[in-house]
Amino acid sequence: MATGAAIHAVPCSAGRPKRRQQRRGSASLSVRASTDANTVTLLDYGAGNVRSVRNAIRHLGFDIRDVRSPEDILAADRLVFPGVGAFGSAMDVLNSTGMADALREYIRRDRPFLGICLGLQLLFDSSEEHGPVSGLGVIPGVVRRFDSSQGLIVPHIGWNALEVTKDTQLLQGADGHHVYFVHSYHALPSDANRDWISSICNYGGSFISSISMGNIQAVQFHPEKSGATGLSILKNFLSPNSSGAKVPARRKASKLAKRVIACLDVRSNDNGDLVVTKGDQYDVRDNTSSKEVRNLGKPVDLASQYYIDGADEVSFLNITGFRDFPLGDLPMLEVLRCASEKVFVPLTVGGGIRDFKDANGRYYSSLEVASEYFRSGADKISIGSDAVFAAEAFLQTGVKTGKSSLEQISKVYGNQAVVVSIDPRRVYVKSPDDVPFKTVKVSSKGPSGEEYAWYQCTVSGGRDSRPIGAYELAKAVEELGAGEILLNCIDCDGQGCGFDIDLVKMVSDAVTIPVIASSGAGAVEHFSEVFEKTNASAALAAGIFHRKEVPILAVKEHLIDAGVEVRV
Repeated sequence: MATGAAIHAVPCSAGRPKRRQQRRGSASLSVRASTDANTVTLLDYGAGNVRSVRNAIRHLGFDIRDVRSPEDILAADRLVFPGVGAFGSAMDVLNSTGMADALREYIRRDRPFLGICLGLQLLFDSSEEHGPVSGLGVIPGVVRRFDSSQGLIVPHIGWNALEVTKDTQLLQGADGHHVYFVHSYHALPSDANRDWISSICNYGGSFISSISMGNIQAVQFHPEKSGATGLSILKNFLSPNSSGAKVPARRKASKLAKRVIACLDVRSNDNGDLVVTKGDQYDVRDNTSSKEVRNLGKPVDLASQYYIDGADEVSFLNITGFRDFPLGDLPMLEVLRCASEKVFVPLTVGGGIRDFKDANGRYYSSLEVASEYFRSGADKISIGSDAVFAAEAFLQTGVKTGKSSLEQISKVYGNQAVVVSIDPRRVYVKSPDDVPFKTVKVSSKGPSGEEYAWYQCTVSGGRDSRPIGAYELAKAVEELGAGEILLNCIDCDGQGCGFDIDLVKMVSDAVTIPVIASSGAGAVEHFSEVFEKTNASAALAAGIFHRKEVPILAVKEHLIDAGVEVRV
């Protein structure tokens, strides 16, 4: 509570926009608002990566006051609520702490409020997520899951187009721009809530992408991860009387964009310095007498440059993480913290996310490891070897134990926060009947004229092969809670001959979650090829960006010329 805050009744203003009657109990909560023009109150209830929102607010020149009690909400001059995770879990925390009633009262007073992602959904009557679960009841409507039964990829992940339907200060200049979404549930427009809607977005039909009524604003997308457009939107809320940040003119966005992702393989070199490297079929050492680890630059510097160059996401892969205790890898955590202060697009980190015991015998769950990555600035975590073992166990028993890292993390943070990285190697066979795994008829025959191949999965950075195919693994991890698949190919890695189209098509056709094509990009044409011939949602590259052989902008320009929707 602010020093000297007085308790008193606050009547509704006569000119305030009409709102729904609030639930009982909220009217008794009342304190005076604070008046620090440079301070924003942030409601962080402890789930997911709120560091990104903090960094964006500070980047725009504002200080942050954290909510510690319901009174802190009512004392706020401006309140930002970046909801992350599951609807029911969030409401449990808000109800048990008394903050739900404080939020209702704050909104009833028409105080400046910005909800982000789940912070928008919680304003509605209820959600079907693990429910029905009652929400704050401010806006009429039910939050429902996207319907994947007709082939729609769920979660809705990526940069989609805003269609502004109401003139508001918040969205000034944002109409027709791509902003970043990552969610499986959405609120639908209706006659009962149409006066609230300020923009819509299309994904398998129209859904509410933002609301506005008086001083109450909320967005389904993540402005803190939406580049210059998102920062401009945040600036419009934080400084409503300013002109906001300049958003460059561009082609008008029309639909969900294909993503171009820059990947940074990070490891310690022989001197102990953390560097970005790149393998040749997963071998990161130079083909010289020194056999040193290839050093292609410093992680934070490269990530920052890729953000400026137009990368839609940046992915850090700690490629020796499977060997060591990741929470002891303080330099990697510091890389995340520093990168998240400069990079305002999504950050993914992978490597070594599994259960551990440290040198003192202290046990750390994979959930604790992932939580530290999230707190350090990651938006998504990528699981590799541990997901393979979990999938093998699931396929053998048909039982979801809830104990695997994949299941634990997706339950707490949502499946949209969990990527599974698949590292397969092509195995040629003469007939599909030769193996019990899904095969494809390959575009190029094998060394002995074989017309078919299956893709054998590996663990430990490609060192150990496992008795499971990429197709089977992808289907299993989707069932276990993965929200996205990063599909590598050891055969194509570092070759510059293009993505393995046969592999990407097989997996992207088999699952209803987004697939990121990886390994093999060597020219701009390889990106258009994978988007035109497969259902991949994104394409990732590393070496061609690090060595400046192909600029990210050149990829985007080529995709535009090829008729592929991208964010520019």
